[in-house]
Amino acid sequence: MSDAPTWFASSIGRGQHLTLAGCWYAFVSLPILRFILLRWYFRLFVWYRFLWQVRALPLHFHLFHPDRAGGIGFLSGSVSAFAPVLVAQTILLTGIIGDRIWHAGATLPTFKMEIAEAVAFLMLLVLIPLTFFLFGLEEAGRKAQREYGILASRYVEDFRCKWIQGQGTEGDRLLGTSDIQSLADLGNAYSVVSDMRLVPISKSEIIRLAVSLIFPILPLTLTMVPLDKIVDRLIKLVF
Repeated sequence: MSDAPTWFASSIGRGQHLTLAGCWYAFVSLPILRFILLRWYFRLFVWYRFLWQVRALPLHFHLFHPDRAGGIGFLSGSVSAFAPVLVAQTILLTGIIGDRIWHAGATLPTFKMEIAEAVAFLMLLVLIPLTFFLFGLEEAGRKAQREYGILASRYVEDFRCKWIQGQGTEGDRLLGTSDIQSLADLGNAYSVVSDMRLVPISKSEIIRLAVSLIFPILPLTLTMVPLDKIVDRLIKLVF
């Protein structure tokens, strides 16, 4: 807490004393906030424990599922479910840093490591449980590539014999045949298998989470560059 008088505490003599707003914050608001955060962290612990127990089950991954995660891509929805709680914590961090900037004379670059560590920690909180299926998905991916590779080899060899070497039934015509479309579908299906992810979440969802966590901190940049200068630069850039 800064020695300068704030809404939280006022300087009286050699010490500081809580204001009425500071008393409400310290003895009412802060305990409620801590209770809610601990409650959500307990829910996160339950989620960890549940996924860890599910991981130990004899899971049957759908090797050719279009979600490219063996059919468990829906688990990425947990990231969106916990995102509001994580964003609330970055808003809290923004308030703490803003208080230090305005009342203690600190600058935003001073907190760059704290901001990076907080964002990384909050992201890892919801991404780590999704890695519990990493080894299972890796094994399923290798199995899928082996099985589908054998099937693809048989099909392309039959296609080559029939249409390239001319060993097909007499009277078969290449124009209008469904063999070429089947060959293309085979390639599309194999791309699903070869692109199978080791973690049931896509890069776009990870980027979306990072942006949502960083967004509440962006207003602090106005402490370094005034808003009117930013607007002037944008106008000059556009016009």
